[in-house]
Amino acid sequence: MHIIVVANFGLTEHNLFYVSVIQVAKQELARECDYVIEASNQKRYKELLSDSESYYVPKVTDELSSKKVLTSEFVAGVPIDKVAVLSQETRNHVGCKLLELTIKELFVFRFMQTDPNWSNFLYDDSRRQFNLIDFGAAREFPKKFVDDYLRMVVACANRDRAGVLEMSQRLGFLTGEEPEVMLDAHVEAAFIVGLPFSRPGGHDFRANNITHSVSNLGATMLKHRMAPPPDEVYSLHRKLSGAFLACIKIGAVVPCREMLLEVYEQYNFTEDHSEVPSSTG
Repeated sequence: MHIIVVANFGLTEHNLFYVSVIQVAKQELARECDYVIEASNQKRYKELLSDSESYYVPKVTDELSSKKVLTSEFVAGVPIDKVAVLSQETRNHVGCKLLELTIKELFVFRFMQTDPNWSNFLYDDSRRQFNLIDFGAAREFPKKFVDDYLRMVVACANRDRAGVLEMSQRLGFLTGEEPEVMLDAHVEAAFIVGLPFSRPGGHDFRANNITHSVSNLGATMLKHRMAPPPDEVYSLHRKLSGAFLACIKIGAVVPCREMLLEVYEQYNFTEDHSEVPSSTG
């Protein structure tokens, strides 16, 4: 569970971001405290992953559950960060399966468990399986949002400035009125985040830690932001950053570009009038 505390800000274009953060956090907190909602999310995940041998969702015990109590099957395993002491092959496998699940949640299910707490992903090495818990922060994503977000991720991976800016405006990250310094910082940050997906072959997360590079651009983007990001991205980016940080922590090497392009090539866009990638090789 994530609780965000922000001081009292006046409503100006420079701090709409903070106001939006508070509103979204209040909504998410209310959902996370309702165990009827969480039980429903957990059952839905179990159904979505029912054919998978890599992920297991414990069964909910309905007769022992209520709005304030959630009872489910016990599952074993170690949090993701504890995998760091295992073999490189195992760490690569865990990193691949974590990112595979994250990509599938967004671009296939359009339904994501958005709390990246490492203890919510329990790895059972004897079965090479993830036991997944804590679905209070799960949420759906609209099809149109996911369509354009996938286009933007591929544009980031391909270092396509025009594509990043177009999709960023369509998604609501930008208004189109920002100064050039903001656009440059936004695009540079997008390219950094897209780095794991930019080249074929395994991406070494520990050797290419992107977190410091992105944080250095944050002040510029915050200063010149003219509109808060779309509501969907607060929880989404929390989950994506958590997945990246987990891969950095365990030192995983993951074929990220291949995983992304496989999803992209099979994706059914509602509207196909704005294809972004100029190269998918």
